[in-house]
Amino acid sequence: MSFTLTSPAFKAGGTIPKVHTCDGEDVSPMLRWTAAPAGTKSLALIVDDPDAPPGTWVHWLLYDIPGAARELPKGIEKQESLPIGARQGACWGVDKFERVGYYGPCPPPGKPHRYYFKLFALDKMLHLKPRATKTELIAAMEGHVLASAELMGKYGR
Repeated sequence: MSFTLTSPAFKAGGTIPKVHTCDGEDVSPMLRWTAAPAGTKSLALIVDDPDAPPGTWVHWLLYDIPGAARELPKGIEKQESLPIGARQGACWGVDKFERVGYYGPCPPPGKPHRYYFKLFALDKMLHLKPRATKTELIAAMEGHVLASAELMGKYGR
């Protein structure tokens, strides 16, 4: 069985609805995934935009999602630690990270950008502090990824 990530908000390669962007309510979309591989202890999510003019822009980091989880609801709170035990990392930028939680697409006018939602099944809980950076998250995941799934959506202004 393959590990896949989907959203009822948009199809793979489709347009991310305005409600999930800075032009709308800027709330995270609901995400669903198939059963993670045996041995999964936690999940981590990275959402980024490789098309941002200064370089890849981080829009959301979420880690220590319980391994048995199968979805994230729409509108996850923008707080460091969540009731499900997960923590959110620092986001919104290339080299300066000041915010925590989901901050959706907000590209400059022009060609639509691609937004990658990448979910990783891990063989351990990471126990990173809240506000960890993408670099810290990737380093902590090294050697512990059992499977990964990806969903890409587009948004332009």
